[in-house]
Amino acid sequence: METARVLVAADKFKGSLTAVQVAERVTAGLRRVVPGVRVETLPVADGGDGTVAAAVAAGFERREARVTGPLGDPVTAAYALRGSTAVVEMAEASGLQHLPDGVFAPLTATTYGSGELLRAALEAGATTIVFGVGGSATTDGGAGMLAALGARFLDADGKPVGPGGGGLAELAEVDLSGLDPRLKDVDLVLASDVDNPLTGPKGAPEVYGRQKGASEEDIAVLDAALSHYASVLGPETAALPGAGAAGGIGYGALVALGARFRPGIEVMLDVLGFAPALARATLVITGEGSLDEQTLHGKAPAGVAAAAREAGIEVVAVCGRLALSQEALSGAGIARAYALAELEPDPAVSMAQAGPLLERAAESIARDFLS
Repeated sequence: METARVLVAADKFKGSLTAVQVAERVTAGLRRVVPGVRVETLPVADGGDGTVAAAVAAGFERREARVTGPLGDPVTAAYALRGSTAVVEMAEASGLQHLPDGVFAPLTATTYGSGELLRAALEAGATTIVFGVGGSATTDGGAGMLAALGARFLDADGKPVGPGGGGLAELAEVDLSGLDPRLKDVDLVLASDVDNPLTGPKGAPEVYGRQKGASEEDIAVLDAALSHYASVLGPETAALPGAGAAGGIGYGALVALGARFRPGIEVMLDVLGFAPALARATLVITGEGSLDEQTLHGKAPAGVAAAAREAGIEVVAVCGRLALSQEALSGAGIARAYALAELEPDPAVSMAQAGPLLERAAESIARDFLS
């Protein structure tokens, strides 16, 4: 019988385990049952938080920069670099994790630091930049990012408008002439797992504003301000898929930086070297904290499973919580899912004990698929 070769390509279990830790725990569980099994690990991400960590695990160099956080305070943000390719994660600079508990600034939070992080990648010599967007604390249409890269956003008196999406209501003129000239020679890939437009019922303020602390009134203000912003800068782009990603930073990247939108997991699988790793595997194990309807819409496990199915390689999944039927799993190319909730029904205990529970789930996979 051919020796099994397992590829563990899972995302993080948010709040419990990083993607690297998931891979380590799965490997330990498999080897407890089949000591000689060959395991290759490739932690994955879909462009949201954890994207830089996945790139570093795949051999990119971790770099750090001091940038402006979403509230205007300095924060340390990381990006990843290999040769002339950089992976920049906007959440590192402008993410919800930089907000103190219970403190939100829906109208004034800025993506300025994301622009500074892109500039750091340019200064490091990057000519291809994968810009992973998600997990933002901001709804400013990317205006802050563009300002950090040299754009000017002026009111009727010729003064800079205030920070955040709220300030864009006063916008009278946009001057892009000062944008960093190096951007013209860069292939900027907007990597996101959402394809929302900028405004409207499926736009950034309406769909994502509440998780950033926006009231119903704030959402109306932001939607009107972003619509006005787009009318000045380019209304056609506002309707494009991905324009609404991460509080509209997708729009700023598409309309002013010449970015091209690609589903985040597709980009990351390319960047991380998934295809050659897949070619070496006889079984793929993917997963994330919650396998649910959202998983099927561009999240990492769905992307991994689709690529593996195309290659004719069986896929199983691990998760904390399973909210998909077997029919839905099969439709996504996943033969079976192993949920920690089946081993420990108390969610708090399951999250606290995710590591040991995941090893037990991996032991079951080994018995069911490798023995």
